[in-house]
Amino acid sequence: MIDFAAWFSPNVLRSLGWALVHFIWQGLALAALFSAVASICRSASVRYVLALTTLLLMLTAPVLTFTMIWYGSRTGLPLEASSTLAQQGAGLPEAAPALADQGAPALQHTQTLRGDMLPWLVEAWFAGIVLFGLRAAGGLMVVEHLRHKESTPVSAALLEKCLALQRQLGLDRVIKYCQSRRLDAPAVIGWFRPVVLLPITALTGLSEQQLETVIAHELAHIRRNDCFVNFLQIVAESLLFYHPAVWWVSKRIRVERENCCDDAAVLATGGVLEYARALALMEEWRAAPALAMAANRHPLLARVARLLGVSDLQGGMRNAGVAAAILCLAAALAGNSLLALTQGPSNPPLTAPALPADAVQNPAAHLSNSTPSGRDTNPPRATPTMHKPDTETASVGNREKNPNSVPWTIPTNDFTDNAQENQNKKAPEPGKQESFIAAMKAAGLENLTVDQLIMLKTQGVTPEYVRGIHDLGLKTDVNELVGLKIQGVTPEYIRDMRALGLDVGTREFVGMRIQGVTPEYVRGMRDLGLKPDANELVGLKIQGVTPEYIRDMRALGLDGGAGEFVGMRIQHVTPEYVRGVRAELGLNPKANELIGMRIQGVTPEYIHAVRAAGLKPSTQQLVAMKIHGVSPEYITALQKSGVPDFKGDPGNYITARIHGITSEFIEKARQHGFQNLDLEKLIALQHEKAFD
Repeated sequence: MIDFAAWFSPNVLRSLGWALVHFIWQGLALAALFSAVASICRSASVRYVLALTTLLLMLTAPVLTFTMIWYGSRTGLPLEASSTLAQQGAGLPEAAPALADQGAPALQHTQTLRGDMLPWLVEAWFAGIVLFGLRAAGGLMVVEHLRHKESTPVSAALLEKCLALQRQLGLDRVIKYCQSRRLDAPAVIGWFRPVVLLPITALTGLSEQQLETVIAHELAHIRRNDCFVNFLQIVAESLLFYHPAVWWVSKRIRVERENCCDDAAVLATGGVLEYARALALMEEWRAAPALAMAANRHPLLARVARLLGVSDLQGGMRNAGVAAAILCLAAALAGNSLLALTQGPSNPPLTAPALPADAVQNPAAHLSNSTPSGRDTNPPRATPTMHKPDTETASVGNREKNPNSVPWTIPTNDFTDNAQENQNKKAPEPGKQESFIAAMKAAGLENLTVDQLIMLKTQGVTPEYVRGIHDLGLKTDVNELVGLKIQGVTPEYIRDMRALGLDVGTREFVGMRIQGVTPEYVRGMRDLGLKPDANELVGLKIQGVTPEYIRDMRALGLDGGAGEFVGMRIQHVTPEYVRGVRAELGLNPKANELIGMRIQGVTPEYIHAVRAAGLKPSTQQLVAMKIHGVSPEYITALQKSGVPDFKGDPGNYITARIHGITSEFIEKARQHGFQNLDLEKLIALQHEKAFD
């Protein structure tokens, strides 16, 4: 085994060892803080930034701790508790250290053992770094093998769809698209030259829209530069492998990263349900290496529930509160224990006696005569306060001149004074926890466990709050009370909602409060003639359907129920989009037609380009053209081929595109002597593969 510790000086070794030990409580504290803050954040992107910041702080904490300890050793400050004893012994006569050594053998043994353990700790840390570094190197080799040995370029038609998605996401980088037989789900690999790997199983087992959503998911990884963040996580996991909090935070980063990319994929393609179905189909397809980011990674059920707006609110809030409390308690206990380790045992070493002036010249003679006959040779323990001995004090009688000196024998009146002080102390008042328990019992919460008391107290659930909820007829348990309090559901909020006709249960109140459904929002909907229930209100609020949005859409002649407005808002059918489509199309499409056009990416610009090419398609034809990839460039190329069928009928372009008729194919047919071609003949030649 390589002796890594031999590469560094003792000061560096000790500083590094203590930095690694201190990170145990530092990492727990950072993870607890992140858990507490993340539990109240609703946005996946915000939770992702919080988790990434926490990981960076975890990487920084040992460096700062090492710097502080190492700098202290360079300036003469003690590194261990043993240096405190060494500093005190430095100012004593020659006989005083001997007495101190006799009184504190356990301290010396503990400190020597502690100092001997630090090099072993550093050795084990270096060995762990090597092992995890080899693990990362193996992953890189697998990724490179996938890139160069087990991938082939995709077809031209699929490449065109991928490039269209890339343009839609605003990516101007050079991205390579390949298909792979080894993977079972789309994945992205590479940092500076990214590659999107599309497995054969996904190409054959997913529908066209489902495939587009998962490809958009991988492109979102590239746009966010997630490969670099993933590499940072691997570095953190390799350097701080011994701390479970680092792995937990890194796992949360991966989970929230997938959530962010899910949001981006849904925003780009608009197919929430199709994407959820695609994830369900790929649930069992888990064959991607750790350094590749696949669309089917991480807990599928939670991702699908999140996409569909369904979550276990009660369980989530309870787990978040309990996890934060446990982590904070563990961090405090760990920090306290390590602080005790750095300061030595709880019983301090004995202080040297105040010696007469002549003891400096003849200390041995003084020590032989200092114990009176008939007195116990074992002096009582000194007071906990440690003082440096004053060699100028001639006797115990001079204590008034130097009150800091401590005699070997403590006068009896010291104990008498302490006993009198203890008798004069008043009995402690009853603890706050007892009064809190009594108040909770009076409010109707009896037989509370310790965990429940901690959870109620931590989340600020007061007896007054409990009575206010119960007075409204809601019979809730401890977990439901904590959930209501965390989300800010007050008795006043419940009264206002009930006054508007929303007399629902605890879960519905929590769901509405989480999504920001206020009484003012409900009144605004009621003023517009809508009477949505609690679930519909949550759906409207999640999708950002405001009273102003409804008024604007009604002003354009688009009306309907809550479901129609939610559908249009999900697909980003805005008033501006409606006006743009109508101006270019010259028609007034209905809500369902607008949703279909928006899902397929039919924009006013696309309509303008198609009409500029001489076509006047209907809304259904526009959707079909967009689905099959009939671009303005494709229309222009077919028109230049001179085939009579490619004049003004949009259906012919759709048919030609479905059968793979291109301007190059038409030119090749003419080179083989085929003249007076129409669409039917071209399709027949293509089916017969006449020119292959």
